[in-house]
Amino acid sequence: MNKIRLTFMLSLAVLLSSGLSQAQDKSNRKKKNEKEVAAAKADSIKNKKPAKVSITDKIKTSKKTEGLFTIYQDTVTGSIQLYIKNDQLNKEFIYQSYSMNGPTMLGLNQSMHRATNIFNIKKANDKIEFGLVNTSFYYDKDNAVSKTAGTDIAEAIFLAEKIVAKDSTGYLIAADGLFLSEKLDPVKPVMPPGIPPGAVFNLGNFNAAKSKYHSVRSYPNNTDVLVDLAYDNPAPLNGGGEDITDARYVRVRIQHTFLEIPVNNFKSRRDDPRVGYFGQTINDQTSIKPTPYRDIINRWYLTKKDPAAFLSEPLEPIVWWVENTTPIEYRETVVNAGNKWNEAFEKAGFKNAVVMKIQPDDADWDAGDVRYNVIRWVASANPPYGAIGPSFANPRTGQILGADITIEWASGSNSPTMDELYSAKTSEESEAHLNHYFHKDGTACTLANELKNQFLMGTTLAESFGEDKATLLKVHEEFLYYLVLHEMGHTLGLNHNMKSSQMLSPADLHNKAITEKIGLIGSVMDYPSINLSLDRSKQGNYYTTKPGPYDLWAIEYGYKEFDEKSEEAELAKILSRSTDPNLTFGNDADDMRSPGKAIDPRVMVNDLSSDAVGNAEERFKLVNNIMTKLKTKYSKTGQSYAELRSRFGMLNGQRRNMASVVSRYVGGVYVDRSFVGQNTTQKPFTPVTEAQQKRAIDILNKYVFAPDAYDADAPLYPYLQMQRRGFGFFSSTEDPKLGSIYQSIQTDATLGHILHPTTLQRVSNSSLYGNTYSVAEIMGDLTNGIFKADLVGKVNMQRQYLQTYFVKEVAKIADVDDARSRHDDISKAAARQTLKKIKLMLATASSLDESTRAHRNYIAFLIENALTIK
Repeated sequence: MNKIRLTFMLSLAVLLSSGLSQAQDKSNRKKKNEKEVAAAKADSIKNKKPAKVSITDKIKTSKKTEGLFTIYQDTVTGSIQLYIKNDQLNKEFIYQSYSMNGPTMLGLNQSMHRATNIFNIKKANDKIEFGLVNTSFYYDKDNAVSKTAGTDIAEAIFLAEKIVAKDSTGYLIAADGLFLSEKLDPVKPVMPPGIPPGAVFNLGNFNAAKSKYHSVRSYPNNTDVLVDLAYDNPAPLNGGGEDITDARYVRVRIQHTFLEIPVNNFKSRRDDPRVGYFGQTINDQTSIKPTPYRDIINRWYLTKKDPAAFLSEPLEPIVWWVENTTPIEYRETVVNAGNKWNEAFEKAGFKNAVVMKIQPDDADWDAGDVRYNVIRWVASANPPYGAIGPSFANPRTGQILGADITIEWASGSNSPTMDELYSAKTSEESEAHLNHYFHKDGTACTLANELKNQFLMGTTLAESFGEDKATLLKVHEEFLYYLVLHEMGHTLGLNHNMKSSQMLSPADLHNKAITEKIGLIGSVMDYPSINLSLDRSKQGNYYTTKPGPYDLWAIEYGYKEFDEKSEEAELAKILSRSTDPNLTFGNDADDMRSPGKAIDPRVMVNDLSSDAVGNAEERFKLVNNIMTKLKTKYSKTGQSYAELRSRFGMLNGQRRNMASVVSRYVGGVYVDRSFVGQNTTQKPFTPVTEAQQKRAIDILNKYVFAPDAYDADAPLYPYLQMQRRGFGFFSSTEDPKLGSIYQSIQTDATLGHILHPTTLQRVSNSSLYGNTYSVAEIMGDLTNGIFKADLVGKVNMQRQYLQTYFVKEVAKIADVDDARSRHDDISKAAARQTLKKIKLMLATASSLDESTRAHRNYIAFLIENALTIK
């Protein structure tokens, strides 16, 4: 029994053990299966491709704008996505930016043309890249060296954006990083070195969160995106002007325009130094010529309807719309002035090349659309210019694609509005300001400001002499003609010609039989002095009112059509006429408006006639004459003396202009840019004659440096009062700063140039090829004019400032220990001799006036200190 029980128990144990083992195996197998299933599921999930995001999904809440580029703007967030078509990859486009609203002091005015670039779009893995294209080089494909094209030219990728969706025809990318940024156009100006913080107003840091889109427009050949870019500056050091609502928060409106590169038969035309066009500079990397240039000019695409006709209308004229912002009373004059350019185009074989239209108030197109060329009027808070006429061109070919002319309302008013003449620029400031003149498209043209001062001179003359209203209207009409002609000339591709005002002799200036036939000056692209006569019965045209001989010739060069075989020979024929005095040319790079700059005194602003020195002397007399009439004419019952003060400042501005013009003949060198083989007797460089240089100094000694040079002004001094406005005098005093006015004329405009190291060095250099007037003689003649007349008696305030400045400047030149000095040793020797001469002069001087004795003791101290060996 026990044996049976034992056997049963053992069997049961084995059975239980087997069952437990089977259960465990089963459990283990189950767990294994679960793990395998889980693993398989995980692998399945891992290997499963994510659901494809479609473009449709990405643009559900977006508004579509279709054109050159298709843009989707989210109706909730405002964000933009850009659709890039397959055929737009690896393709070049043109980018053009404009400022549409912003601080005028930073050049962010309405319709200011800014960046012009060619860019391309490429796909790089999962991104779309935008890159700038360098168009500065040419490679002849027949030259083996062309295989190195692009070598050592840095690539510029300004945006790489991840593709968010795609379809069979293209790619969708986020575009806020492209448009709501400074990648396309660095808007915030970079301050030049040396300007202390707070000296000028500047934008703060870019704030993307506060920036937004203003509008989106897209057309078949161009896409425009207008953005409001925000800048924050929590603690501004400069509050800006009245146009700055709050210097901490500033928004700037910028227009980004993408354009398709035109596909047409446009042919680039080469640039030439004898005629002045804006253009593109291109170096031929496969040439071994001394001048390996393939520079091209900017011009519109004009081609004849009838190629066989000598005179034909173009297939597509240059159409200008006079915007409805233009004062109604000016519109006819603006249209007539623009049409005057058709005479020039007829020389090039085109009839009605320029078409002028007036924009109706119910026009259904936007003046900001690049397809429309617009002449607009604006009234900026602080206009830095009077008018601008920029255009932009395809950098590859030079084909002009769009243009705008903007005229400030204030530029045509008959009243001075600024007191800039009371705080005239120093030589250094003028030189820095000149950087703005070296422009490529007309955006930096300051003609209107110069022209307005000349216009005010004309109206002040007419009003002071009691001339009728018809005369004033005539002055204004001719002023407006000239302004429109000049700015439109820029939009046709022409740059400045500051030499053309030398065309007529003084005897011909008021002969309307001549001036109404060929003009007062060779080109409307100059900054001329207004034409005024001391004898009012002989007054002719105040301004030229038609393109001049140079303009007709330049348009012929730029626009006349030729067949490919004869083009070079025909252009050479046109250029061979550059020796004609009426076709003379010199632009901003040549002009002498800044002290020490350039060399040819004929390439100058605010001058007139082939005898600019004589014309300036006549203008000095005219200013002195008008000055005696100011108080009677501009002291008006019930008004303040603000207008009197402004007219006084304007007249002294005229003196400053004339002093600048005359001073440039001292140490000047006439330049002739004729090529070898042309019909000319002139050498490339011919120094101004000694007689002409001495004549210039004699006029300066008489009308600028003499003790009685400003006697006509004296009765006005107690009346030069600004009109009080709020707390306008809080940080300064209201008394007229007369010393600054006269120092500006005598020193910055005159001595600042003559004593400039570049001028004096040129005087010595030019002695080797014809100049007979030495630095020592120049300083001697200046010394006589600045000191002799009042050696006995009182030295007035103007002369005390003048003499002190002259001695200080000459002492600086004479300082042999000044390592920073740019004056050469010949100038230093002449300066040392001049100081000794002044010392001997003062030894014979006498005066009972205490101020004069103090002044002369100070001069003697300065000279003794300068001559002492250190």
